[in-house]
Amino acid sequence: MNAQRVDPYKGFKFLVLWDGKVVAGIDEVSPLTRRTEVVFHRDGGDPSTSHKSPGRTEYDPITLSRGVTHDLAFELWAHKVWNLGGGLGKEVSLTDFRRTITLNLMNEAGQVVIAYNIYRCWVSKYQALPQLDANSATVAIQSITLENEGWERDANVTEPQEPQV
Repeated sequence: MNAQRVDPYKGFKFLVLWDGKVVAGIDEVSPLTRRTEVVFHRDGGDPSTSHKSPGRTEYDPITLSRGVTHDLAFELWAHKVWNLGGGLGKEVSLTDFRRTITLNLMNEAGQVVIAYNIYRCWVSKYQALPQLDANSATVAIQSITLENEGWERDANVTEPQEPQV
């Protein structure tokens, strides 16, 4: 461990990769969250108390957001799940609509300090454009929501030595 580091990592330096490439312009990623249901059971001879044990684990969807540009990465992936006008039998790509993505958290120096692999992702929601408002001075944001079948921390990514200034 880096004995010099006392501050926690910041949440504003990160990269998202799929197909081995950095996805351009992502400015927000929703939290990685999982939930394990609680199974209650009790012994027949003890009616006043119950025991708890873990049940199924579910992984919440992850939303990626970025400013609208001419980059088609979000749209092309969303079209693999449903492509209106793709032609009979070509509306859905059953062979490659799922991807493993990687989320890299970086320190202030831009070194990868923590990485998560998120498995079997597919686009369940695609927002091509936000609500448009002529009286607003905001950036147009697009987003995709990814269903996934679990994630795990990449144990091969270790804490780097931070550069001395």
